[in-house]
Amino acid sequence: MKDITIVGGGIIGLCSAYYLNREGYKINIIERGDLSNGCSFGNMGYISPSHFVPLASPGIISQGLKWMLSPTSPFYIKPRLNLDLMQWGYHFWKSSTTAMVQKNSPHLNDILQMSRGLMNDLTADLGNTFEMEGKGCLMMCKQQKTLDHEFHLADEAEKFGLNVERLTRDAVQKLEPDIELDVAGAVLFKEDAHLNPGKLMSALKTYLEKSGVQFQLNTTVTGFEKINNSITSVITDKGTFHCSELILAAGSWLPIVAKMMDIRLLLQPGKGYSYTYKHVENNVKYPAILVDGRCAITPWGQQLRIGGTMEISGINNKILVKRMQGVYDSAKRFYPGLKIEFPPADKIWSGLRPVTPDGLPYIDRAEKYNNVLIAGGHAMLGISEATGTGRLVTDIIQHKTSDIDVSAFRLNRF
Repeated sequence: MKDITIVGGGIIGLCSAYYLNREGYKINIIERGDLSNGCSFGNMGYISPSHFVPLASPGIISQGLKWMLSPTSPFYIKPRLNLDLMQWGYHFWKSSTTAMVQKNSPHLNDILQMSRGLMNDLTADLGNTFEMEGKGCLMMCKQQKTLDHEFHLADEAEKFGLNVERLTRDAVQKLEPDIELDVAGAVLFKEDAHLNPGKLMSALKTYLEKSGVQFQLNTTVTGFEKINNSITSVITDKGTFHCSELILAAGSWLPIVAKMMDIRLLLQPGKGYSYTYKHVENNVKYPAILVDGRCAITPWGQQLRIGGTMEISGINNKILVKRMQGVYDSAKRFYPGLKIEFPPADKIWSGLRPVTPDGLPYIDRAEKYNNVLIAGGHAMLGISEATGTGRLVTDIIQHKTSDIDVSAFRLNRF
């Protein structure tokens, strides 16, 4: 049986390891951090079949240009002379059309629906130590015109077989009887679920370690050894590791790692912010995306996480507090009865989401090598698409035909 090295220990790397391990492969995961604080930890924890519309969609460019003028806006691109950014931006613009959304949405829906079903199986296998709840997710709207648009999206969702409920202001308030709301209404996507992503990561790591998967943590990849068109070893600051098959699942660092083997990928890190309140007296009951506010809110018992923003400013961990101010202000506008204070600046979490130009992930073998597979670029849908990606990665490694069409996820589409 082949030994497989996975570069990247985020949710995509761990789910790939999970499915490959079940098929009997020997797995070694190389991770630059310690699996305690990556983007797979501080996100909102959504499993979202509802998110079948790609990030690159009509109106996002013009709205984004307006948002860039505000320091508290939910979207920001830091202007800089960078060829990769300019090329990514060009293809993002080309992908933000009605025709491209109609082309890409079915593929996004396929992997989201596949992942949703597999997530139930994973939860049964690992045990629900990560607080997964399948009660749905609210797409909450402040303005009537936003609600009208969400109702239209609900029509499209039903064409994909999703179970939705259109809710008036009073109907939403009945779902949240403990907190005063100020909304026009909402759409409840009933197949959606939420979980604690940090606890999911911990559960996966524990399971994989018990199953014999090796972890090389706090280890930085510096290069690769190759013979002809095969990668034979991964060179790191902690030694060299042999591999028969190599999977790159390095999140926002994917282009940097891929470049070491002369593979060029269009991908930008999109910074998001979140803060978790440890104890909220009268907490919300439903996770919700605040559509006009471009942020989200997730409860776990008496804990509450608020988060959002998309800041394209390169790889950095600088916290722009005003970005979090926008998230907090939106939460208070939608939930005026929610008793939360603005978080301390030094406690605000940030993470980098890997964003492709069209909102679809990369899941494909590299053309230059016969033993390299790349899985990444899931943007804000890493948790939502992780189990499906892990299954597809395993199918590709085993040269099996997958249950869904993976051609839309090819590396050379731009």
